[in-house]
Amino acid sequence: MDFDAYARTAVDTVNTPLAELADLRELFGEQAWMAEEATERDFTAIKRAQKRLRDVFEHGSAGRDAAAVEELNALLEAYPIRPRISGHDAHDWHMHVTGRGSAVSSEYLAGAAWGLAVWLCEHGSSRFGICADERCGNVYLDTSSNCCRRFCSERCATRSHVAAHRARKRAAESEPAAEAEPVRERLTVA
Repeated sequence: MDFDAYARTAVDTVNTPLAELADLRELFGEQAWMAEEATERDFTAIKRAQKRLRDVFEHGSAGRDAAAVEELNALLEAYPIRPRISGHDAHDWHMHVTGRGSAVSSEYLAGAAWGLAVWLCEHGSSRFGICADERCGNVYLDTSSNCCRRFCSERCATRSHVAAHRARKRAAESEPAAEAEPVRERLTVA
């Protein structure tokens, strides 16, 4: 069972802009049956859960483990897991943490909450992150070897580093000009 995949479900849920049902269907991606069965009610439930899942990341990344655990426990209660064996043929048996028969949103969110709960127990909440690029705000799971990740993607990291470099360069270029101005004034006055 790939618990990390369930945890990434939570990341995708938080980071995906959901404006309409079609966005939710796109979020489900390879899970075609979920996309086909999704309703407006599922859209509303997942839209509401986005905030609660984001809260888990905010608590965890701020070192508020007890609050992250409290919110995860509430999500696990709201979206209980029902393990089941699934497969497409006799050689492809694998576990799912939720059972068919519940609403699409309940099944999807049960997996997301379970994945984050397992992630927190195995890696700690310090591995929950919010992108350091102030223009982004996406959440991520820190999979780095030394818990040093600060950005949700290479794109955000590059954009942020380039912006910081340009700002330092502008500051360095304006410093000599600012220091030279008073000298020129003294030369013209004298």
